Amino acid sequence: VVPVLVGAVLVLGLPRLAARMPWRRLLVVAMMAAALWAVSLAATDGWFGLTNPTVLRGDEYLLDVPQVGEPGPFLRDFTDDIDRYVTHVRSHPPGLLLGLWGLDRLGLGGPGWAAALFIAGGAAAVPAVLVTVRRVADEATARAALPFVVLAPTALWVATTADALFAGVAAWSVAGVVLALHRDDRRGDRLALAGGLGFGVLAHLAYGALLVALVPLVVAMARRRARPLVLAALGALPVFAAFSAAGFWWVDGLLTTAGEYGESVARTRPYGYFVVANVAALAIVVGPAVAVGLARLRDRALWLLVGGAALACAVADVSGMSKGEVERIWLPFAVWLLPAGACLRSRWWLVAQVAAAVLVQVAVRSRW
Repeated sequence: VVPVLVGAVLVLGLPRLAARMPWRRLLVVAMMAAALWAVSLAATDGWFGLTNPTVLRGDEYLLDVPQVGEPGPFLRDFTDDIDRYVTHVRSHPPGLLLGLWGLDRLGLGGPGWAAALFIAGGAAAVPAVLVTVRRVADEATARAALPFVVLAPTALWVATTADALFAGVAAWSVAGVVLALHRDDRRGDRLALAGGLGFGVLAHLAYGALLVALVPLVVAMARRRARPLVLAALGALPVFAAFSAAGFWWVDGLLTTAGEYGESVARTRPYGYFVVANVAALAIVVGPAVAVGLARLRDRALWLLVGGAALACAVADVSGMSKGEVERIWLPFAVWLLPAGACLRSRWWLVAQVAAAVLVQVAVRSRW
């Protein structure tokens, strides 16, 4: 009942707010609405539905926080001792586990704080996407896209998974570089450096999420500008240098994770099946309205963002490194597909998005 009511209120209210509210205030409201929508869905399993997925036995990061000990030895031995960690830690760089350890040392440990961090990260992706759409296309397009960016089935994994945090970091990294591509001044240079710094952090949170860099790359090719990309690369270097100095070399981590993946159950999964099934999983994440929006979208500027995200998804799919992976891994890319809904004028498409999310939440058995 709760997500149905929340969804109905947002379906009725968001288009009106998007049309009338001042832009900066609208961004805050959109972020808060996204968090509310995600929480209302997760709470159908009770309030423990917000925290239980962060401590799934054998899978989740929080279980390995006690194993960090001290950051120096942890980072130096991370790749050598990879087999002692749970599934998600073995499949990712050590950045998030190190961050959760830091929160724990500050007295902010446990499932509640982790869930709050993930929800905040996922909700923060919304204003990043909208700001970028406004710059690449125009404000009218961004306002039209807002209800679809907020009310998507992506919310099912925002309140429960670390990939929501990855999506937020990725979205603001992309936003920084794309905004820099539309400026030719010192502020543009600072935006590019900040976006690159974000990509450096993202690289140490999730290997695969780094493919979202194809979004600003596509925009850069269209605008024929290379300087912001060079500055973004320079902005990422300090993060790589800091982790390397502490004992973790990113390339070694990537190769170790690829080896772990090759030795896992993934080796028995048929490539031909999952190259199609992954697309089906992505379709569930973005919802039916976005599928229709992609077919109807004619805005060439908006296609730069949507097309870049689609290209990133295609690369991840055909790589064979995502066979049978869960829907949550598509969040960093999916948020850039959602603006395709801007070309849909009927509010019934928003109803379809809400209905799809509620149906999956209440009818499909999921760990997240």
